[in-house]
Amino acid sequence: MAEDQGRRLRQYMAQMGLRIVLIMLAAFFVDGWLLWVCIAGAIVLPYTAVIFANAGRDRTTHEVAAVPPVPPAELPATPTAPPAEQHRVVEHRVVDHQEGDQSAGTDDTDRKDDD
Repeated sequence: MAEDQGRRLRQYMAQMGLRIVLIMLAAFFVDGWLLWVCIAGAIVLPYTAVIFANAGRDRTTHEVAAVPPVPPAELPATPTAPPAEQHRVVEHRVVDHQEGDQSAGTDDTDRKDDD
């Protein structure tokens, strides 16, 4: 672990050293399109340096065996009905409100506004 951390630190420091060289070149020694190449390199290098430094030491892939799915529980062959004593029938009647029926309170057209 310590040797991997040391390797990553050396790699990061080398890239940051290259960035300083690119900044010095852009500031004092180059002109034209090479100036822009140095500036672009100085901008992109910190991002790539951090990505490579945080990459870690284990770069191997591990194959994982597939886990077979658990089959669902089987349903019974025939449906079973509950015993007859448990069946309950609820009797009801449908009430149809007539147009003139005021007891329902649904006819809002006959109201008078006092405003």
